[in-house]
Amino acid sequence: MLSILKRLGLTSSSPVEATAESGGDTETVRRIVAELEALPEERARYLAAFAYILSRVAHADRVISAEETAEMERILREVGHLPEDQAVLAVQIAKSQNRLLGGTENFLVTREFKEISTVDERRELLDCLFAVSAADDSISGVEESQVRQIASELDFSHREYVEARSAWSDKRDVLKPFRDPS
Repeated sequence: MLSILKRLGLTSSSPVEATAESGGDTETVRRIVAELEALPEERARYLAAFAYILSRVAHADRVISAEETAEMERILREVGHLPEDQAVLAVQIAKSQNRLLGGTENFLVTREFKEISTVDERRELLDCLFAVSAADDSISGVEESQVRQIASELDFSHREYVEARSAWSDKRDVLKPFRDPS
């Protein structure tokens, strides 16, 4: 009970201090890390948070498609350098955790990722978020909004977000009415 009060800032410790006291891990990240024990702990924490944030965008429209799942698995294999079985496992756990705890864990996991990653790793994640959003050949407004929210939580400026998004302009639903039909 006390940790819930601390997380809500209703005791002498702030929510940030409560997270720091627990080692910075959220329950979501700890669960995925436990499944990836073969990896060094810091690498597992990084990949757990990375996978969860990818699933956050995939679940923005409340449906995670087979294409989005395949793209998340591909990213974890190629960017995360995970073998296929670990990539599949990490994605499945991240999707489940996001469906169960998304509203309460989203900011906490993203904040943790920000703390344990470099600026270049965060930029790489931002591009991967657009890749997951575009997995079905279309980036919906709700997906784009979720990527923008995550970019903000990772301290990207609006200009940096727009620069990253520009590579995906041909997939954005909002621009489809303005495209040349020929």
